[in-house]
Amino acid sequence: MTNRQPGINNIGAEEPDRSASPSSVRRVPLLIVAELPADVFAWADRLRRTHYPAERNRLGAHATLFHGLPPSAEQAVTGLLAELAAERPPEARISGLMDLGGGTAFAVESPEMAAMHAEMAERLHGLIQQKDQRPLRLHITVQNKVPRAQARTLQAELSRSFAPQTFRFRGFGLYGWTGDLWQQLRVFPFRGQK
Repeated sequence: MTNRQPGINNIGAEEPDRSASPSSVRRVPLLIVAELPADVFAWADRLRRTHYPAERNRLGAHATLFHGLPPSAEQAVTGLLAELAAERPPEARISGLMDLGGGTAFAVESPEMAAMHAEMAERLHGLIQQKDQRPLRLHITVQNKVPRAQARTLQAELSRSFAPQTFRFRGFGLYGWTGDLWQQLRVFPFRGQK
């Protein structure tokens, strides 16, 4: 595979919905993420490696768009992602911290990515999970599944040095669940990105 970000296969993400019934040749649930540019990825992934429980950290820093799509949708998904990636990279802004209860994330505002997500949800109707049909709340998770007190401590620590930053997404990432981690299947860079 080409266009891999360093270390992205070996570390952290939420586990997929195991109730999906794989039926394609690949036979693994699919995950679609918005890939971060190298500088934002390095910063967020360092935080994720430090604060996300290592045994649950199965994907590098990212912004999830769709969880656990059925493997039978892979051809439709790749066609759609290739089409949308021909657009210019959507602008985004890391606007603040997000309290996940038992975790911490950075909230991301991106009207352009939200519009792309809505289009994908409409075109993939019937294939996406119920939680992916809700309005998109983009975020970059750096900690999850920890005691509430631990999450609050990290939020207080990060809030002291937080400053909003803008960036453009690098592309879409398509991942498949191996049973142990999310493996990158393909990256669809936005126009002008690598």
